[in-house]
Amino acid sequence: MSNTRIKYSLNKVNVIFSVIISLIFLFTSADIRAEDNDPLEPINRAIFEFNEVVDENIFKPVAEGYKYITPDPVETGVSNFLSNIGEISTIANDVLQLKFGQAGHDTARFALNSTLGIFGIFDVATAVGLKKNKEDFGQTLGFWGIPNGPYLVLPFLGPSSFRDGPSLIVDYQMSPVEQLHHEERQGLQAIDAVDARAKLLRATKILDAAAKDKYIFIRESYLQRRESLVRDGENTEEFEIDVQEVDY
Repeated sequence: MSNTRIKYSLNKVNVIFSVIISLIFLFTSADIRAEDNDPLEPINRAIFEFNEVVDENIFKPVAEGYKYITPDPVETGVSNFLSNIGEISTIANDVLQLKFGQAGHDTARFALNSTLGIFGIFDVATAVGLKKNKEDFGQTLGFWGIPNGPYLVLPFLGPSSFRDGPSLIVDYQMSPVEQLHHEERQGLQAIDAVDARAKLLRATKILDAAAKDKYIFIRESYLQRRESLVRDGENTEEFEIDVQEVDY
């Protein structure tokens, strides 16, 4: 009999957490006002503070070390490679949103970068005018009229919502990374997390200096950005600082 392996990823744990919190909320808060987008603020703030401590002591130092020792061309290549993997989920959600023209565009982009761009290490597609789009299952649900629901802060992952949190598991299953063996999958997920945090180092400095209440600033920026993505940028307000959906 083969040895048992622990196969639960951090992402799946957070999805389960968001589903549990959602169910608890639905069964205990029937009279919450529709306009109140953060009825769980005390819980969310507690998780936010926990994330801040973890980020300051673990994720941020690791990201700074990665950025310090990694040459810029290598860092760019890693980011491009990981971004190219994400095109699969984007293409699938293009189709689910009936954006067939965009699906063709994104498929061409993926094919070009995967071949001439050597598995996406070089972003050839952008150089020839094929701009990057980003779609996920939360946006797909929004496209079909599912409301964002209350704001939710996930442990380690940061800002989300009752719609977007559970949707993460669908996007994870769409990713080819999920089909890899346990060790390879965890390795890529770790690299992806470090790369994502490294790209946010400058935004973090701006945010720390500019925001009187960091929690509220991130919440409002996240909700506005998600609305903008669902509506493809139509009839939405601009934010003062683009924090790119700050994750932890």
